[in-house]
Amino acid sequence: MTVFTVSPVALATPGRPVDLQLKVSAPTEGTGLPILLLSHGQGYSNHLSSLNGYAPLANHWAEQGFVVLQPTHLSSRSLTLPENTPGAPMFWRSRAEDMSQIIDRLDEIEKAVPQLRDRWDRTKIAVAGHSMGGHTASLLLGMRTEGVSLRDDRISAGVLLGSTGRGDVVTDVVKEHYSFMQDTDFSEMTTPALVVAGDADASAHLTTMGPDWHADPFHLAPGPKDLLTLFGAEHGFGGVSGYDVAETTDESPERVAAVQRLTTAYLRGQLHGATDWQDLKAAGITEGRIESK
Repeated sequence: MTVFTVSPVALATPGRPVDLQLKVSAPTEGTGLPILLLSHGQGYSNHLSSLNGYAPLANHWAEQGFVVLQPTHLSSRSLTLPENTPGAPMFWRSRAEDMSQIIDRLDEIEKAVPQLRDRWDRTKIAVAGHSMGGHTASLLLGMRTEGVSLRDDRISAGVLLGSTGRGDVVTDVVKEHYSFMQDTDFSEMTTPALVVAGDADASAHLTTMGPDWHADPFHLAPGPKDLLTLFGAEHGFGGVSGYDVAETTDESPERVAAVQRLTTAYLRGQLHGATDWQDLKAAGITEGRIESK
C-alpha cells in the first residue's frame, strides 16, 4: 500500500519551550484508519530521537493501514535545549503530555493534513514506544512515576519495545541522572499491551537485573498483557529505530521484519478484532516466544 508523509506539522503550545512538531504517515487509500502514536527513544544520533526516527516501524505500520503520528519530544537531541530547562534531560512528564495533547488536537492535525478528512477513526487509538518511548507509552497506559498518573483512557492498547522496568534494580547512573525511574508503579497499568523484550538486551547502563528487566511491565502490571521475547535481540531489535543507525548493535533486517509483522498482528487484533495475533500464538513463532496473561 502506498504511503504519504506530511512533516512537520507544528502545534503552537503555550508554556512549552518550542512548538510541538509531529510527522504524519498514512496510507493513501482506505477509511476507518486507526491512529497509532509513536514515541521515540533516546540515543546519541541527533535525529533518531525525533519525528525523523523509527522509519522502519512508522513506514510499515502506515503501509498496514494505520495513521502514525510521531512527535519530537523535548528530550530530543535535535532540539538542543539548555540543560537547565525545567524537566531536563528526559522530560518524562512532558513526553506523555505531548501524546495526550496530540489526541486533543486531532482537528488541527486534520486541517493541516486534509488527506485524512473522513478517513481516520478517532475512537481507535493505540500507542507504541521504544526504550524511553516505552516509558512514555507505559505512563499513558496507567503506569505511575513519582506518584503521578498520566493515563489517557482514549488509548485502548499499547506496544512497549525494550521499555523500562522496576526502580529497585536501576544502576547508580540512573539514580544520579534519571532518578524518576526509581519510583515506578505498574499496579494500575491495566490497558492491554504487548511487551516486546530481547533476551540479549542487558542494558547494563540502566539496570543490574539484565534482560528480564524489560519484561517487568508484563509481569508487574495487571492483565491483559502479552510478552514477546525475541531470541538474540539486543536493545535495537535489529534496527527498528532507523536504517544504519549507529546505536543498533544487533543489526538484522530479518529481526526488524519480525517486529513489524508481530506488532502489526497484535495491533490489528486490539483495534480491529482481527485474529492474526491469536493465530500466531496458537501456531507458534520461530523468532521468539509469546506469553499471555
